[in-house]
Amino acid sequence: MTMKKGIFLFAVLTLIQIAGIGQTNTYPTHWWTGMKNNKLQLMIHGEGIGNSGQVAIKYPGIQMLKLHRAENKNYLFVDLLIGAETKPGTFQIILSGNGNKQSIPFTLKKRSTENGRTRVKGVTARDLVYLIMPDRFSNGDPSNDHFDDMRDKGHDRDNPFDRHGGDLKGIQNHLPYLEELGVTTLWMTPVVENDMTRTMEGGVSRSTYHGYAFTNHYEIDKRFGGNTAYHELVQAAHAKGMKVIQDAVYNHVGNDHWFIRDMPMKDWVNQWPAYTNTSYKDQPLVDPYASAIDKRVSVDGWFTPFLVDLNQRNPFVSNFLIQYAIWATEEFGVDGWRVDTYFYSDPVFLNKINEALLKEFPAVTVFGETWVQTVTNSAYFCENNMNIPFKHNCQGVTDFPVYFSLVDALKQPYGWNEGVNRLYQVLAQDLLYKNPMRNCIFLTNHDLDRIYSVIGEDFDRFKMGMNLLLTLRGIPQMYYGDEVLMKNFKDPSDAEVRKDFPGGWPNDKAKDNRFIKEGRSDKQEEAFQHISRLAQFRKTSSAIGSGKMMQYLPKDGLYVYFRYDQQQTVMTISNTGDKKIKPDWNWYQERVKGFTQARNVVTGKVKALSDIELDPKESYVMELLK
Repeated sequence: MTMKKGIFLFAVLTLIQIAGIGQTNTYPTHWWTGMKNNKLQLMIHGEGIGNSGQVAIKYPGIQMLKLHRAENKNYLFVDLLIGAETKPGTFQIILSGNGNKQSIPFTLKKRSTENGRTRVKGVTARDLVYLIMPDRFSNGDPSNDHFDDMRDKGHDRDNPFDRHGGDLKGIQNHLPYLEELGVTTLWMTPVVENDMTRTMEGGVSRSTYHGYAFTNHYEIDKRFGGNTAYHELVQAAHAKGMKVIQDAVYNHVGNDHWFIRDMPMKDWVNQWPAYTNTSYKDQPLVDPYASAIDKRVSVDGWFTPFLVDLNQRNPFVSNFLIQYAIWATEEFGVDGWRVDTYFYSDPVFLNKINEALLKEFPAVTVFGETWVQTVTNSAYFCENNMNIPFKHNCQGVTDFPVYFSLVDALKQPYGWNEGVNRLYQVLAQDLLYKNPMRNCIFLTNHDLDRIYSVIGEDFDRFKMGMNLLLTLRGIPQMYYGDEVLMKNFKDPSDAEVRKDFPGGWPNDKAKDNRFIKEGRSDKQEEAFQHISRLAQFRKTSSAIGSGKMMQYLPKDGLYVYFRYDQQQTVMTISNTGDKKIKPDWNWYQERVKGFTQARNVVTGKVKALSDIELDPKESYVMELLK
């Protein structure tokens, strides 16, 4: 990027006022009584609203603590104290002065009594998370495919960079399919409004169909069905005993966000003399020898020119983001949060928002996306056992070191530091985490090459990978279509690993509908059934859900580990070598003593331990029997 373009972008995002803002809006849009934190900061946005001479609120139990006037006269910030005895209801915020008077209604609702029971339950290692990109999964309501009043009107399934029409109703329609697969938790890439002008990346015009460029936090994108559809999906999932994870982005918003087009104050975003991109490097944040400028660029540099970097050290920005996270959890009842671009955000702010969420919702789960290479750096960004100056409080992370080592285990020949030994070595460093069971583990996601392609479409290795994924410590996450062998590399772009799920659109051919058995090939059906049977087993497996883990050093490519508790012992055994192997059970006596048989949890077949042999690339998950 040239300096000229950088200065232009900076200039566009300096403090401005936009004529014709329209109606006055208040954020949060509403709130609840009975919150453990009884303070609330309202952000009021409207043309010239800051010129009001007086602000008055008269409602039993509501006390106005402070009024803040921003640099931009289109904003007011009002600090409220909500008493413990305050009743639900609607009150008026009365603005007056300069010959004008305006009354803005604000509603307080009653909190749900189901939090921690049927909603906001949290996600644990007992769950199986299924990651969906809503635009690419299923179109349940073609009437919301595009809107003429939105900046991006593109809608073309033949264009990989356009919106394709998938929505929340489409996901809701296929909850029975996910239930059959054994999924217990939905995680969707962001569903928040992305009313963005199309971007130019790599010389190609693109839609922000992926959802990571927010333009209004308090609206679910109406191309997905809006707030109503999200309510309905979450409620339908909960009715089936399934959970929902919402994707959060604290680091940035789209440059068409209303509070970027009309910024409350100059330091609302991280400003530089000229456009400065993040280095995408986590190392300066961990490195004891790092320079201040390298640390600053990592955190305050912008992710892209069209994703504006928020200044979370600004207390008004911090309050806005924290209150939105609490609002969305209470409003929709989501059970957990996956936080995008975690280490790019201000660390003090991150601890603050995590603490605030847990204060209101003790069972909620939070894990941060930390795309890092080493276990040390991964553990640094969550609760850990390291003696270091700054301690993060995030419960867990997206476990990229385990991902990289799983790929090595499936692809590389067995060696001293190669192949499955890499997986063993990475797991051996779990002592750095306070609780590695809270890490999210995976074989692919929306930013990675599809695992079936990565392993050369080797079906035996695919089954081995799924056996490992669904029995290792941590919270396993699958990516939509893994179960029916969807494939591709990110070449030439991410769009290649974000293809539409076959059968998700009304005009898709029935013979290609992967949602039904008749539309799947024999191999796809075998993959589906393999995952489904294993996933159904782990739903009630105490050993996998909350038990301990013991792994043995791989020998000649044979990797054996056990998940166990007082009620159950489960063994995962994989031959990653090139020769048939018959295990020496004397070596594994610490865990197999007293057991004589093993039941294959996928096939149901029972074998004597002494009869178990594994061909190259064979892998089994077995429950040990007396």
